[in-house]
Amino acid sequence: MSGLPIREVEKPWGRDQLPPPFIAPPGEKIGEIWFEPPPELPSLLVKYIFTSEKLSVQVHPDDEQARAAGQGANGKEECWLVIDAEPGATLGVGFREQVSADEMRAAALSGAVEDMLVWHPVRAGDFFYIPANTVHAIGAGVSLIEVQQNADITYRLYDYGRPRELHLDEGIAVAKGERHDPSLRRHVPEHGTVELADGRYFRLHRLDGEPDAAIRADYDRPLLVIPRKGDVRIAGETLAPGSCGFAASIAEVDFPPDGQALIAHPK
Repeated sequence: MSGLPIREVEKPWGRDQLPPPFIAPPGEKIGEIWFEPPPELPSLLVKYIFTSEKLSVQVHPDDEQARAAGQGANGKEECWLVIDAEPGATLGVGFREQVSADEMRAAALSGAVEDMLVWHPVRAGDFFYIPANTVHAIGAGVSLIEVQQNADITYRLYDYGRPRELHLDEGIAVAKGERHDPSLRRHVPEHGTVELADGRYFRLHRLDGEPDAAIRADYDRPLLVIPRKGDVRIAGETLAPGSCGFAASIAEVDFPPDGQALIAHPK
């Protein structure tokens, strides 16, 4: 099967009304929709995230830190493409000014850490690359696609009084109290093929229509395909928006000439 299995994840900050084509089961607040990574690409994970409240202020370790803590083979580097945002929606990424470990701990305990972050107003088409060790939080009223290293390692520094475990020692040990590099965020035009990320662990493009020869050459390898507008066919199987599929090579994929899709491959 080219289409990946879907896992719906309830969250206290999730939604009972999801944007099309998704539908939340009655009585459930879905915060994340995961696509289970295929055995051929175990290192790359794709999610949709939907928020009705702010997520915790959090940080993820890098590979070396995750292994040292016995948390798995790799850390978590990620990126976000905003696909919908309510008026006033924001993403908190990095600090307004340099923060020491002691200052960060005190601010996490008091709740002041929330106001020390830079909260970026967002709209559909905004893109952020979030290196490991970056303190961040997703605000309310945001829908986004997250492409990340396949690791579920989150250290919560502050959670607005929710009754969930915090991880101050672990989080402070890996968090960088610094600003987010402006080159790692931008607004993506509504139309056109764009390279979104070319990071240490994965590459990500948004395709407008069919890929050109250069992209076909670069993606002549196993990849994930996320249809956004129009159906995509992988090895004869049709995948609609709201799904994610695996292809052994981009040669197996038929893209709609007037559609859009995201494609990603690990490095």
